Amino acid sequence: MAEKILMIALSPTMDEGSIVSWSKKEGEKVSVGDVLCVVETDKAAMDYESQSEGVLLKILVPGGGRAKVADPIAIVGSVGEDISSLLSAAPGGERATPSGSPQAVANASQQPQTQVASETPPVGGQVRSSPLARKLAAARGIDIARMAGSGPGGRVIKRDVEAASAPGADETLRSQDQASLSQANQILPVTPKRKIIAQRLSESAFSAPHFYLTVSIAMDGLLAARARLNRGSDGKVSFNAFLHKLAALALRRHPEVNASWQGESIKRFGSVDIGLAVALPDGLITPVVRGCDRKGVLAIDAELGELVKKAHEGKLQPDEYTGATFTISNLGSFGIEEFTAIINPPASAILAVGQVQKVPVVGDDDAIIVRSMLKATLSCDHRVIDGATGAVFLRDLKEMIENPYAVLL
Repeated sequence: MAEKILMIALSPTMDEGSIVSWSKKEGEKVSVGDVLCVVETDKAAMDYESQSEGVLLKILVPGGGRAKVADPIAIVGSVGEDISSLLSAAPGGERATPSGSPQAVANASQQPQTQVASETPPVGGQVRSSPLARKLAAARGIDIARMAGSGPGGRVIKRDVEAASAPGADETLRSQDQASLSQANQILPVTPKRKIIAQRLSESAFSAPHFYLTVSIAMDGLLAARARLNRGSDGKVSFNAFLHKLAALALRRHPEVNASWQGESIKRFGSVDIGLAVALPDGLITPVVRGCDRKGVLAIDAELGELVKKAHEGKLQPDEYTGATFTISNLGSFGIEEFTAIINPPASAILAVGQVQKVPVVGDDDAIIVRSMLKATLSCDHRVIDGATGAVFLRDLKEMIENPYAVLL
């Protein structure tokens, strides 16, 4: 018996998804576990695996289209089944096919899927494109909306952006983009990811009473420890890996900071799972390294590198970017000296890290010396963390960073 395939929530915060491309064509056999299509959620592009078996009789939402969670996106059944009642009940079903007869369905199933996709313009004037293509285009100053894609259904993919920016390529696209920026306003539709970011951060900023604590930290000891570790390793261990490990040790010492407001209770997490805020062209995402207190710096660095790579490729799974018990936001590489960050729920604290700078410092003997200093600001949820509690945690974290050999080596 024919049945509707509904859009499901592929991430915890997903309300709506965009069909990037269909992996199955109308008329093809579908088995349980087969990838039906690729769906772009508010966080990443993910495979939609079929939970039904049969033949894909009708695609209701073509590539580039959007559907809310629980809306039908396709119909699966047996060859020759009459699906007119299902089509008439589906949103926009009267436009899906001129007739719901078995013959019309059979004719529709013989149409190439690329043709169906090309006949339906992208919703809201958006050009179909992969997350990686959008990132490359933004980095290279190319307006992806003006590009013709070579991917499924005309989707702009990585090779299209690389071809447009290759040496000797036509520069008209970029020059037109620069001219248009100075001549006209741009109205950009809010992406699902940006919508969720706005919603979650607004809820955090207005529901959690934030207070902020800032310290200046001497980084010479940590920089020396990192240089020493890098000499004995194949790659270059990231600064963030050290911050993750040291913050995890401080959180283990202060479990009251590794906690969450639950309304009628406060939850202290048994695991120290630290997220890192990663900037993408279409918003932020926070990949999470779990159990940082139980892992070494090298293990954290390897896992963090893989997660950040997947974030930029739009391949993070929900369990890889949700549930951080503490978050680090590092804008030092952008030249930012100091800033405050909004807490990332369900955590009750986030550490904002600025740029390491060489500055003159008055030593214990009143001599002026040059040291590498960093300013770090801890944002705390006052419902969970009192001022003195946050201050003691930040004091201990500062001591650990300034004397890493005492806890790391």
